[in-house]
Amino acid sequence: MKDYKAAVFDFDLTLADSSKGILICFKHTLGAFGYRIPDDVTIFNTIGKTLVDSFDELTGIDNNPQREDMRVEYVKKADEQMAKNTFFYEGVPQGLESLRGRGVKVGICSTKYRYRIVESFKLQTGVLPVDVIIGGEDVSAAKPDPSGLEACIAKLGVKKEDTLYVGDNVIDALAAQNAGVDFAAVLSGSTAKEQFESYPHVLICGGISQLLDMLNGG
Repeated sequence: MKDYKAAVFDFDLTLADSSKGILICFKHTLGAFGYRIPDDVTIFNTIGKTLVDSFDELTGIDNNPQREDMRVEYVKKADEQMAKNTFFYEGVPQGLESLRGRGVKVGICSTKYRYRIVESFKLQTGVLPVDVIIGGEDVSAAKPDPSGLEACIAKLGVKKEDTLYVGDNVIDALAAQNAGVDFAAVLSGSTAKEQFESYPHVLICGGISQLLDMLNGG
């Protein structure tokens, strides 16, 4: 694999399994607003989209007039539940620290709120092995719009051609394509290998541990 000067990662289902917390928060919110609660797989498959888009999909109502109120309720519940129900994949903190020790800049670009990512790292690992985090509150347009990824790269002080973006969803693949950045896929989310093969990519890995080993020269 090419020697990159920066590696930028999606968060949910890329670096950490946050599905337990996400399911809790979606079920709570949908129930609080009187909607039928879908099965876990249906909810799981929305991970990676914005909250308001997910609520549209899960309620079956485009531009649901309650979508913003539901987002607020979800965030309130997530303040209680998300960090303690987010679990980093094996080797993630050590792998990110190793990259930084080798002089590779490390960033996160996610639709998840930045403060939630920081909270999850600190609660679950006790470290924050990241140079820059761009979260949902930092952008005016969510992925696959490239602005968040471009902002992360700019803050890291590297060139696009020296950056790898890593994600678990075709939304991430599209964001990388739109930004003109190399992309590597991990199969820890709901997206199958065959779906990723339709998008530009340098690598498709089973999970983040394998990819971090490769980036670290293993």
